[in-house]
Amino acid sequence: MRRIVVYGVTGSGKSTLAARIGQRLGVPYHSVDDLTWEPGWVQVPDEVQRERIAAICASDAWVLDSAYGQWRDVPLARADLVVGLDLPRWRSLGRLLRRTARRVVLRTEICNGNRERVRNLVLSTDNIVVWHFRSFARKRQRMRDWHADPAMPPVVLLRSPAEVERWLAGLR
Repeated sequence: MRRIVVYGVTGSGKSTLAARIGQRLGVPYHSVDDLTWEPGWVQVPDEVQRERIAAICASDAWVLDSAYGQWRDVPLARADLVVGLDLPRWRSLGRLLRRTARRVVLRTEICNGNRERVRNLVLSTDNIVVWHFRSFARKRQRMRDWHADPAMPPVVLLRSPAEVERWLAGLR
């Protein structure tokens, strides 16, 4: 396994797991947020996102921490494995809230120097917590559909932190 997509709902731990997989296998990990957001929370145009992802996926080894709809076909066509973080809503939402609060308080830089801010969480209808609720069922169903689809690359669904740790411990 040298080309891996980690997929899951917002707050499920995709980036953390993808980085750990990359480190464990000695495979380059690529943060999708770094490829899709410029400083000032300027979204990279879809066609540029697609070009960036295609360039990564053309190589022999990579780990991506998501697969956005506008270019999802690119990594899925080359992936050796999809790892789905199929965690319960309470777990992913709890992780998301803790992570977001920590980033706001500590003013942690994320994706190209951007920071999460309280005003974006309170005043924006496009904030990450709202996005979690809007996308949870759809992303969860997508993972499960992929798992059942023989035309897809192999899909492993991990449903708890303990399953993640066991799976990662057995990864070679």
